[in-house]
Amino acid sequence: MEHFSHSSSSASSRGDSNGENLAEEESSCSTSNSCPICLGPFIQESYLDHCFHKFCYNCILRWAKVVAYKQSCLPSSVKCPLCKTENFSIIHGYDGNSFQQHFVNQEFGSSAFFSKAHKYRLQCYYIEPDSLMSTFKVPQYWKSRKYFQPNHWLQGWLRREIQALLQEEDVEIIVHHILGVIDSLRRKDQNSPSVPETREETFKALVCQAARPFLTGRTDRFAREVELFLASGLNIDAYDGVYMQHLGWKSPGITIEEVDGESTRNAPLVPVLYFFDDSDGND
Repeated sequence: MEHFSHSSSSASSRGDSNGENLAEEESSCSTSNSCPICLGPFIQESYLDHCFHKFCYNCILRWAKVVAYKQSCLPSSVKCPLCKTENFSIIHGYDGNSFQQHFVNQEFGSSAFFSKAHKYRLQCYYIEPDSLMSTFKVPQYWKSRKYFQPNHWLQGWLRREIQALLQEEDVEIIVHHILGVIDSLRRKDQNSPSVPETREETFKALVCQAARPFLTGRTDRFAREVELFLASGLNIDAYDGVYMQHLGWKSPGITIEEVDGESTRNAPLVPVLYFFDDSDGND
């Protein structure tokens, strides 16, 4: 991380030049107050150094991480998600007098936790899940007693899901917060049962309320994914297998029809998972 100010002639020149560009970008983007990546309000505004498109700092930093994970060596540049211009650094913390600059080839810290399973879940957020609602029989889930039964795999699934979305390893506080909200709602509904439609809407509203401070623009989609996982009644590996097969992502170890079987809900199914890479055409 480098910090630039007007304390030296070279830094001053660079600061003046980039400051003018930042000011121009700020003016041109004044009609848009949403980050193109998370779709939420800008948090810690930042700019790519060549095209000067604006993003939340954490959003564009995570975007750079995702790009880096796809390559065998750490890249020295990253393409802008909007215009595909090559950029070499992220400028942030601009206050009119100075700014900070994060170069793309800086170490991002430990990324050992970010597995192919994390990558697959992150890419799922770029497709529409509507067709999966019937596959996992979501309406029936809210009408049945399955809603009141604890899901032993939910905590692990939430941990991986939030890690994938935030590109952060330590998400335990968020996981326990959301789990607490779900458990509290389930206990409350057992004592005062509601109609299925109300139960579903209340569930999604409370999950969104708990997750929004952390997931911002992806919160609503996250709540739908939680609903899908709970309705499936499957363990994590089996759920991944059905999800990927339904989307045509070649997971041969389990079939969609098996979701209807009692054995699927009670026995641990471990399909052979197929994770795509750049050659699969699912970027």
